[in-house]
Amino acid sequence: MTTTLIVIGFIIIAALTGYAIALLLKLRKQSSQKKKHQQELADINQARQDEHLNSIRYIATAMLEDRCELSEGVMRIAKLFSILSMSEQVEARYPAIFKHFAIIQDHPIMDKRKTLEKQQRMKLDFSRMRSEAELETEILEEAKQLISFTPSQLH
Repeated sequence: MTTTLIVIGFIIIAALTGYAIALLLKLRKQSSQKKKHQQELADINQARQDEHLNSIRYIATAMLEDRCELSEGVMRIAKLFSILSMSEQVEARYPAIFKHFAIIQDHPIMDKRKTLEKQQRMKLDFSRMRSEAELETEILEEAKQLISFTPSQLH
């Protein structure tokens, strides 16, 4: 009888040990998959960030080469920095761009602009052109700096 109990106890302990090992292996596999998934997400986010930074550099180059209007370039650059959640970090470094952006950010474009009355459009155009004229030199200097911008420069 005692031998039978010992054998049954041993079988129960072996079964529980096997079950515990199976659970540990499953946990290890899940942890590995989670790390792999997190790395994939990090790689995707890095690729997206690199793409946005390349766009900023490209727009800055286009502004310097007169392939992109000043206001359009400023608008696009400021919005890309916003998408990257870097606006607050770079605003002090590129004050002219963000000063001009503050003036034009609420100006309607495309179809919304067409719905405005002529006088209202002229008023918006005047404020945009005045800001461009005042800040053009500084914006272009900042665009030169943006051509080689990397986030590591912020630290």
